[in-house]
Amino acid sequence: MKQKSSLHHYFGLRTVAVFEFAKGAIVLLIGLGLVSLIHRDVEIAAESILRTLHLDPAWHYSRKFIETASTMTDKRLWLLALFALAYATFRIVEAYGLWYERHWAEWLAAISSGLYVPVEIYHLLNHFTLIRLAVLLGNLLIVAYLVYVLQENRRTRAELQKADIASGK
Repeated sequence: MKQKSSLHHYFGLRTVAVFEFAKGAIVLLIGLGLVSLIHRDVEIAAESILRTLHLDPAWHYSRKFIETASTMTDKRLWLLALFALAYATFRIVEAYGLWYERHWAEWLAAISSGLYVPVEIYHLLNHFTLIRLAVLLGNLLIVAYLVYVLQENRRTRAELQKADIASGK
C-alpha cells in the first residue's frame, strides 16, 4: 500500500477522484436514459424534455436538439449508450485509483485530462464564453496539480531508494 506523502496530496487526490466519479456517474445516468428511449419516439421525448425544462422550442439549441433527436435510431441509441458506459467505467475506475492513491491512476488522470486541453482551447478560440474559459482553467489546474503530485512521488521514491541503499536493504 502506498504511503500518504502528505495530507495535502491525500485531500487533493480525493477531490479530483470525487470530480471524476461525478463525471462518470452523470454520463452513466445519461446512458441509462438513452437505453430507456429505445423503441420509443425520441423526438417526442426530446420535446417533452424541453417542456419540462421550460426551454423555448424556437431557440436555436432547442431546434438542434429536436432535429438530432428526430434522426435517432435504436442502433444509434445503443451505440451512444455503450459509449456512455465505456466512458463512465473509465472515469469511475480512474476515480477509484485516485481515491486509493494508486500511481497508475495519477498518470491516467494527468494524461486523460491533458488530452482535453487542445480541444478546449480550440473551442474557446472559436467561440469565447466565460464557461469555456472556466472549464479550460479548471482542467489546466487539475493537470498541473496531477503533474506536481507525480513529480513529488518520483522525488519521494528516489529518496526512499537512496535511504534503502544507504541502510543496506
